[in-house]
Amino acid sequence: MLLWQGRPRSCHTESALKVVYNHRVSTSQVFSMHPAAEDSPLGKSSEYIATYTPSLLFPIPRAAKWAELGLSAETLPYQGVDFWNCFELSWLLPSGKPVVAMGEFAIPADSPNIIESKSFKLYLNSLNQSVFSSADQLVTVLVRDLSAAAGKPVGVRVRSLAEVTADGVQAAPGICIDELDVAISNYAQPQPELLRCDAARVVEESLHSHLLKSNCPVTGQPDWGTLVVEYRGLALDHASLLAYLVSFRQHADFHEQCVERIFLDLQRLLKPEHLTVYARYVRRGGLDINPYRSSGPISPDNQRLVRQ
Repeated sequence: MLLWQGRPRSCHTESALKVVYNHRVSTSQVFSMHPAAEDSPLGKSSEYIATYTPSLLFPIPRAAKWAELGLSAETLPYQGVDFWNCFELSWLLPSGKPVVAMGEFAIPADSPNIIESKSFKLYLNSLNQSVFSSADQLVTVLVRDLSAAAGKPVGVRVRSLAEVTADGVQAAPGICIDELDVAISNYAQPQPELLRCDAARVVEESLHSHLLKSNCPVTGQPDWGTLVVEYRGLALDHASLLAYLVSFRQHADFHEQCVERIFLDLQRLLKPEHLTVYARYVRRGGLDINPYRSSGPISPDNQRLVRQ
């Protein structure tokens, strides 16, 4: 079983960086709620509905968060996709026999809306006691409902557990920067001023860190991820990148906006010929979210890392 529907996804310095800041963070700094999320089910008790209910999906416009970054739908400097992986997908056959599978959803980075994660989970749970004649019928329904919520065509793939098992777990590409010597004590908000590069050198390289952490802007729950940077541009100081990523540790924002902020900060600094930034986040509630942003066309593989 392997089904896809929807639109196809078409300063190397190893010196230590010492940074010392006041680490006190106010509650308002850490947990400022997205205005559109106040009416969502996130952070509230919810009834478990086990029969198909597409109205459970709660779209959140991207425009407000784009505006915080000085962007609009017309001025996005990147292309990309948000991969969502569902580990708790189940439905009933006409005989009443249940099926379990893995769901993969590809939401365009320029879609007008993201889908609030708890509403996504509740919607998927509503399939549990619902009858579908085949996996094809289920995929057709998922494409229709998710595309309507996102405001653009969403790619949907349903895979058997055997297929996913055969893929195994992949390693993050490039150089891991996590063992570099940095000292940090301020985690209140991202600190782009920490980033450094060598303006005399142009390099092409891939870097990754498993130390990315931020907090959900609605519930305050931690979001853990692996961040990957692939670029050709001014040579990025690896230790400064690590310090910068750790400065997100108490920052409250959605996965997608964290990756977009990192992309923009690196783009300004490195003046790259090409730049791709993506994060593979650890799942919560049976779903993981993996935003990819790139200065040019990409066709990324939705490959799981060790914590996924």
